[in-house]
Amino acid sequence: MKCILTTVVFAQGHPDGNHSDSDSLIVVLQQRNKMKVQGKTIVVTGAGNGMGREMVFELMKRGASVAAVDLNEQFLLETRQHIPESNRARFSYYVIDITDLHAVESLPALVISAHGQVDGLINNAGIIQPFVRVNDLDYATIDKVMKVNFFGSLYMIKTFLPYLLNRPEAHIANVSSMGGFLPVPGQSVYGASKAALKLMTEGLQSELAASQIGVSIIFPGAVGTNISSNSGVTLHLSKEAEAMAKKYKPLSAKKAAELMVDGIEKNRERIFVGKDSRFMNILYRLSPGYASRLITRNMKHLLGA
Repeated sequence: MKCILTTVVFAQGHPDGNHSDSDSLIVVLQQRNKMKVQGKTIVVTGAGNGMGREMVFELMKRGASVAAVDLNEQFLLETRQHIPESNRARFSYYVIDITDLHAVESLPALVISAHGQVDGLINNAGIIQPFVRVNDLDYATIDKVMKVNFFGSLYMIKTFLPYLLNRPEAHIANVSSMGGFLPVPGQSVYGASKAALKLMTEGLQSELAASQIGVSIIFPGAVGTNISSNSGVTLHLSKEAEAMAKKYKPLSAKKAAELMVDGIEKNRERIFVGKDSRFMNILYRLSPGYASRLITRNMKHLLGA
């Protein structure tokens, strides 16, 4: 997907285009080729439930074939059951631990055998940490969070990239988090793993800028998923926290998936999912300190004393 640069000049002046003394506004628009998912084969990790499952449905609705990857076979079977029988030939699933490099390296041959090609990769799988301070977080949990959220995605990218480079057009999308660009108390290691994924993705965007591969980094805000239970994290909410949770309704996983696939098809480099994500991105750029304090005030009930 090579870039095409277009320069558009807006000038105040005479109808014949001659410039007056007024300022001219020069806007440089960067247009990129856009990969439609119809007829493409997309690999989706964390496809057993939540946003991953909804992305499977959204991709297939738009005519893509999907290779679904998850650690939990029962979740994958449930995903499959929701797909009409007439479309199941475009769906395959693989029970894979993405932190197992050997297992990941076996995937491309399986996907190509099932679908004949692979055109895209969406790294959606991820887990959070318990809501505790870094000082109270054990090393085993730290290691697990970093392996799933960063190294698992890295393994998938390095394994599939040689195949994607051989396609006429392709796309890689990595799901980071709002916590990947601003700190969330009690999720410092989770945030670090997502920030690492963010920066690696931005590096890939630079490295692959002259290629036919589009690269997106996705920042979901609050989305209604089961990420806490799937991460083995139990939330003990106070009455204050429960009241706040009822007040702020998260974006549905279905709507989040629609926004993500829209962004991928438009080849957006950064996809902010939800009003909260878009707002906090702007606020954090304007005033990192204020944005951090705002998040701390609103989430301190999860961290405890």
